[in-house]
Amino acid sequence: MNEWIKKFLAQIKALWGKWSLAQRLILIGIALAAVVGVAALVMVSSAPSMVPVIDAPIRDEDARDRIITRINQEGIKTSVSSTGTIMVPDEKTARRMRSILIREDLIPTGTDPWAIFDRERWSITDFERNVNLQRAITQMVTDHIKALDDVDDANVTIVMPERELFTADQNPVTASVIIIPRPGSDITENRKKVEGIQKILKFAVEGLRDDNIVITDQRGMVLNDFTGMAAMDRLNLIEREQKITQQLEAKYRAIILSSLQGTYTNDRVRDLNIKIDMDMSKKAISTSEFYPITIKERTPGLPYDDSELVQSITRSRSTSSTAWEGTGFMPEGPAGVEGQTPPAFKDMQNLFGSVSQETLTHNEEINSRSIEEEKSPSIDRVTISVNVDGQWKWKYNEKGDPVVLPDGSIEREYIPVPNDDLRKIQGLIQDAIGYDQARGDSVTVHNIAFDRTGQFAAEDAAFFRQKQVQTTVMFFLSGLAILLVSFIIFRLISRELERRRRLREEELSRQHQMMRESALRQAEEEGVEVSMSVEERKRMELQENAINLAKEHPEDVAQLIRTWLLEE
Repeated sequence: MNEWIKKFLAQIKALWGKWSLAQRLILIGIALAAVVGVAALVMVSSAPSMVPVIDAPIRDEDARDRIITRINQEGIKTSVSSTGTIMVPDEKTARRMRSILIREDLIPTGTDPWAIFDRERWSITDFERNVNLQRAITQMVTDHIKALDDVDDANVTIVMPERELFTADQNPVTASVIIIPRPGSDITENRKKVEGIQKILKFAVEGLRDDNIVITDQRGMVLNDFTGMAAMDRLNLIEREQKITQQLEAKYRAIILSSLQGTYTNDRVRDLNIKIDMDMSKKAISTSEFYPITIKERTPGLPYDDSELVQSITRSRSTSSTAWEGTGFMPEGPAGVEGQTPPAFKDMQNLFGSVSQETLTHNEEINSRSIEEEKSPSIDRVTISVNVDGQWKWKYNEKGDPVVLPDGSIEREYIPVPNDDLRKIQGLIQDAIGYDQARGDSVTVHNIAFDRTGQFAAEDAAFFRQKQVQTTVMFFLSGLAILLVSFIIFRLISRELERRRRLREEELSRQHQMMRESALRQAEEEGVEVSMSVEERKRMELQENAINLAKEHPEDVAQLIRTWLLEE
């Protein structure tokens, strides 16, 4: 095998040597082109295939931006083709995003819902084509529902009856869905998610209505029976309203407690009860108001109001008067014809009289305005009660020590909060909540002593423990001082005894030295040869060396002596 490879390489080398420069360049170019082609093929084949979310292109840029933003919120990478089709990485992601877009009404108006479930099928007869279409739609809807995060499994059945000639004979399209919720999901209680599944079915199946859709869980409970969920919706509404009230109560409680505890400390202000009654009903109020006309505005800077107001201004006035004098003649009509004058007026005929009438008309101008407003929600009443504790102080005797009762506890004195301070606290709370007496608000501030039995017992135990520790430390220090003084006295006595012993020994040595020297002098005077022992000669030499050293280096000798004294 190796010989064949060597032979093959030798042939290639021989051919390479025979070729001209042009032939060699052509071969190198072909090899490079082949390498580049293979690399491009690998890159194209390794690139991720993108799947359209909606097969139909979306021309509306605003709708396309909303869809891309919603897909990006799920952390999915998207791309838009040149035709306006939104692409995602895989088919599973596409199915999940279609479900979300349908549930949240993000499918643009005019988009063909059948394009979402578009699948090419080869059929021979119309019956097979219809069956395949129904199966494709059912499978696609099932995949869409399974793609939801809240659904673990789903079973979809869609019934598409044959088209009848007359509408009255046409049976409706029906659909039933059985879903198995994923553990921890709230889809069985969340109305919005169930409505999203209904929208998926309505977009997928033509002619399908809400009344013909049944969605149940694995236990057979109908989830899309929203008529029976009115009580649940009411409970949810009440829960949200109570949550709003609790948030408002917590806000007021935090504001008031932070203000009072900053003044009276956290230990003295503990209890604050607040109850807010809120009116959550929506009210439309229409009010017509009439108010005076301002003739002159108030002059700025004056301590009093010098404005001029009038109730109304005369816009027009008319006066008319009528005066009449004469007989009361009443014509009877043409001659020979009986008149139509009533008998009461006939009695007044041909009487003399006078009539005077005056009419005065005023048109007054007034200011008016109409106010229309909606109120929801509003606070009906606020009630607050708070308790502020007084101060406890220890009692001391003439020596400055705390007074101890017979039961072993420290006597204390309670100092209540003054009434003026309680009124100030009440005013502070009223201003904090916007007190309104007309709506029945109530603020109560009490001064009730807290039960501090446990706290006092702990303080007394800590005090007596501290006193015991102080006494123990004092005894320990006293014993230590006595021991130290005893040691110092013992050390002084020992040094004194040692000094006296040393002095006595030195005195004896000096006397022995004097006796020896006198004996030597006496022997020298008598001419007697005296023999000295080796020890005496060494001692004499050491003594002479010490004397010479002390004469030559007195400071070193003095330092040596001081060191010896300190060591002893």
